[in-house]
Amino acid sequence: MKRIVITSGDAGTRLDRYILKTFDKMPKSLMFKEIRKKNIKINKKRCTPDQTLCEGDILELYLNDDVLEEKKKYFDFLKASSDLDIIYEDENILLINKKVGVLCHPDGRDYTDNIVARVKRYLYERGEWEPDKSLFAPCLANRIDRNTGGIVIACKNAISLKAVNEKIKSREVEKYYLCVARGKMKKESETLEAYLKKDEKNNMVEVSDKELDGYKKIVTRYRVLDYKDGASLLEIELLTGRTHQIRAHLAHIGHPLFGDGKYGKEQGRFRQALYSYKLKFSFEKDSPLAYLDSKVFEAKDIALLKDFKEGKYYEG
Repeated sequence: MKRIVITSGDAGTRLDRYILKTFDKMPKSLMFKEIRKKNIKINKKRCTPDQTLCEGDILELYLNDDVLEEKKKYFDFLKASSDLDIIYEDENILLINKKVGVLCHPDGRDYTDNIVARVKRYLYERGEWEPDKSLFAPCLANRIDRNTGGIVIACKNAISLKAVNEKIKSREVEKYYLCVARGKMKKESETLEAYLKKDEKNNMVEVSDKELDGYKKIVTRYRVLDYKDGASLLEIELLTGRTHQIRAHLAHIGHPLFGDGKYGKEQGRFRQALYSYKLKFSFEKDSPLAYLDSKVFEAKDIALLKDFKEGKYYEG
């Protein structure tokens, strides 16, 4: 007999899918048969294959050990670095300060070390996530380009992922960036509007002042924090969230970011002076994460700020 307590990561999963994922040698026909015979129970009661599991449910399987052998897997995420700059953590989410140069997700060249893999390793080593038992894998609700640093939201369970995604979509998660743009802005603050189209093949975007076919509206609000040696330090609030929006929008109005090899003066692969430094949760609706309402989180020790103060950005 095997007894399993359902974790938050598996809450919301159908019983039959959980069993077939967990037990490698369990034939589907045998599973259905044993459920009918009441040799598989939830909370000591009869269950059905399509029954939804809840956190804390006790699953009992009165079967032979040969079919209750659990899958054994090798976990690639254990190769990832253990370096995580955690700004905030609770039972549902992690807020991580991603450093410039680190990927959020695997790509074709770098598969094993990225923020997702580091989060998985962190939760696995703390005993908060069991990948061989949980159908849910920790994941990110937002992403930041490799060469941009800043705060990413990692979700520990399906409930929090759904809640965060809903709040991001409804603009109840406010994102603020710091950047260093070339030249002096004409206004101390302004809300910019334009239209953007993505070129998937070249991973570039184009910005137009007019609404054209295939273009989507973008709204970018900036506030000047400081000005030095021909460089403007800006706080940016994204009112829409499009690919490369800040970089392309500021370049479009004649103020590209320092270090931007795609939309700025530099050519090639550089690290743009851009950092997602602050998140504000402004929930207007009920949510499992309602306790985060009105909370503000900021990244610390941002190299961009230090470089600006030391005059490393200079418009010659």
